[in-house]
Amino acid sequence: MNNNIRVGNLFGIPFYVNPSWFLVLGLVTFSYGGQLAYFQQLNGIVPWILGFVAAILLFASVLAHELGHSFVAISQGIEVKSITLFLFGGLASLEKESDSPLEAFLVAIAGPVVSLLLAAILFIVAFNVSFPAPIEAIIELLASINLVLGLFNLIPGLPLDGGNILKSLVWKITGNPNKGIIFASRVGQVFGWLAVGVGGLSILGIIQFGNFWTLLIGFFLLQNAGVSAQSAQVQETLNGYTAEDAVIPDSPIVSSELTIREFVNEYVIGKNQWRKFLVVNEEGNLSGVLEVEGLKKIPTSDWTEIKVSEVMEPVKDLITIKSDETLLEVVKMLENDPQKQLTVIGDNGKVLGLLEKNSIIKLLEKDKQAQAA
Repeated sequence: MNNNIRVGNLFGIPFYVNPSWFLVLGLVTFSYGGQLAYFQQLNGIVPWILGFVAAILLFASVLAHELGHSFVAISQGIEVKSITLFLFGGLASLEKESDSPLEAFLVAIAGPVVSLLLAAILFIVAFNVSFPAPIEAIIELLASINLVLGLFNLIPGLPLDGGNILKSLVWKITGNPNKGIIFASRVGQVFGWLAVGVGGLSILGIIQFGNFWTLLIGFFLLQNAGVSAQSAQVQETLNGYTAEDAVIPDSPIVSSELTIREFVNEYVIGKNQWRKFLVVNEEGNLSGVLEVEGLKKIPTSDWTEIKVSEVMEPVKDLITIKSDETLLEVVKMLENDPQKQLTVIGDNGKVLGLLEKNSIIKLLEKDKQAQAA
């Protein structure tokens, strides 16, 4: 989890804090503690203790926001891998995307709804229940923070919740989740540049609103929206190709009817690329595998008499996929073991060849060059 520090579990969800969280914790503690020091009834270090409590409650609000996303995701059968608090708020890391636009919308809207509900409850408490002035100030602060957190996250651009809401709407209209991500990411970049511009102009004193934090938030939006757009574009490209498109040219496929001598002359001598071959019958269906090393056990004098079918080994540990499987699904299969090779089988059962991570990369590079030409 990079440099994140694991704090424990929340409702079975691993909970982390990023080192940047401690910076904000300290800034909020001393900044707000200094404001509380103006209350005459607070003496000594009490204002800063209350400032620390306010900071913890502030992050508790962010945590509640992320738990809102998490509980809705869990209700859809989606595992929540972790919740992390960092410089700009929090992040619930989900196992996968929701299966439908409506479910994606519900996950996205849950966080802002929790924040806005907390803001409403806290405002009601602050205006209707009598508390000592410092405590009332803290409650009003938390109410305001939750209101800002809820409204800010509704900005319709990734990586904010509003961007995920926009993504789900575009997904519903187009039927393509990647188009939703790309569109919402572009909108997020627009808001990012806007925040950078406002923050920069405020620092230069040209305008009276915005600050250094506005600038940082702008860069945060730009970076994350850019990553989202790039990732979605790659997925969209992968979704447009099938496993057959990425089959390795001249894959190691040999006929079971060849003699060992014919096999060695045609596929081994002067060729060191493959040490293991897929053996197919006359119909092109997979019959077994042949290890080049295993031929050393057979006298060369017998090579002209023995066929490949007689020395091949049974098929085992081979992972096969259908030729019409999208490359996006293939990449998901390769995520846990990028080194493995997949055997591509056509609709008629005929072996088309092998597929591996490098062959997919080469196909994407070729696609990129074609688009640039």
